[in-house]
Amino acid sequence: MKIWKLRVIRVLYGCRFRAGFAGRILLFSMCTILGMQPSFRADAGFRQGFAFDAQQQEAEQEPAVEKQPDIALYAKSAVLMDAASGRVLYEKNGYEHMPNASTTKIMTCILTLEQGNLDDEVKISSYAASMPRVRLGMSTDDTFRLRDLLYSLMLESHNDSAVAIAEHIGGSVEGFAEKMNQKAKELGCKDTYFITPNGLDGQDEIGVHGTTAEDLAKIMSYCIKNETFLEITRTANHQFTNLAGTKSYNCNNHNAFLQMMDGALSGKTGFTGNAGYCYVGALEREGRTFVVALFACGWPNNKSYKWADTTALMNYGLEQYQNTDVCEYGREFPPVVAVDAEPENGRLYQKITVPLRIKEEQINVLKRADEEVKTIYDVPENLQAPIEEGQEVGSVTYYLGERQIARVPICAGKSVKKLEPSWYEDFLMKLFFMEKNFYFR
Repeated sequence: MKIWKLRVIRVLYGCRFRAGFAGRILLFSMCTILGMQPSFRADAGFRQGFAFDAQQQEAEQEPAVEKQPDIALYAKSAVLMDAASGRVLYEKNGYEHMPNASTTKIMTCILTLEQGNLDDEVKISSYAASMPRVRLGMSTDDTFRLRDLLYSLMLESHNDSAVAIAEHIGGSVEGFAEKMNQKAKELGCKDTYFITPNGLDGQDEIGVHGTTAEDLAKIMSYCIKNETFLEITRTANHQFTNLAGTKSYNCNNHNAFLQMMDGALSGKTGFTGNAGYCYVGALEREGRTFVVALFACGWPNNKSYKWADTTALMNYGLEQYQNTDVCEYGREFPPVVAVDAEPENGRLYQKITVPLRIKEEQINVLKRADEEVKTIYDVPENLQAPIEEGQEVGSVTYYLGERQIARVPICAGKSVKKLEPSWYEDFLMKLFFMEKNFYFR
């Protein structure tokens, strides 16, 4: 600051002029600028329109679903999920780790689609050929296209095809299981541990093969984003041969849910003596996508229980949840002060303000009629120059319960330069020459 002051004094000293009105104006301006710079700085703060305590933003999401009805289900564990958001709309012991039988194969399928080449040739090992029923009936002298084995996996739920796929993609069943668990972690699964690629009951020193209804619904919500996954799982019938052409196979789709409800997208059944009948399925209708996951939904002779539970949960979702646009159109915010901003139009003591803009766009939320969306506004009281037009300076955050459903940025409506010492030099010189010309005129 001292160096800057000396620069200004030198400029003044180098300008010879008569003492008079112009000189007094210039001297007064110099003293004012050097001794007391204008500032509109305020304590940093925010105008916050809290619909509820902001500390709740960091709170852990509670697993319980508010105001859910008492739906009579056969399943010991069940979840109805909004596939778009991952929000659980209904649950019954939905966060309990349980064996999930062949519903595991949706993870085997999606990993193979993402990491394999469907035209690959898959050589069959003795271990794969030794898998128990349900099985394709392959032998160690067989080679198949990876694509055909995926149809075998998802339509007929063949256990030997699952192992052959796992060995091809992961090098071994153990290697593939590591990939499965890593993928589950990436998808946000909280209590999932896979040991086998086919869902046969398994246990090791780490844990028991299985997942939760919530985690399985989350995996299915991810799978149905893949068009090839949907194509395979919706195929009614697929015929193929081994590469030698010596054996022919016919696979039929056993997912009866595809014919039960309009908009059924995909699904996978499963059964072991330990897991009971399991199912995971997805349905899309009128822009809404629901996923149902069921565990321990009866044992022989109760195959049909899983279909009754699935349709009951899907109908509940369709009847109670609608897409609603919750955007607050026309919301305006007062302009905020820009601190240390360069004055506009060459005026010295000037309060510079910045208008705020918010992009209005649809925010569709799947919710019940009795659920309320709450908003939090984070708007600064002031902004520190420099500021660029379009720069994000705040936000509007939407919450449904404690789940954040959307965040819309608030942006600066214009650019503002930072006030630099050079601006005062330019201002002072302009003032001096203007007054000098006036005086001598």
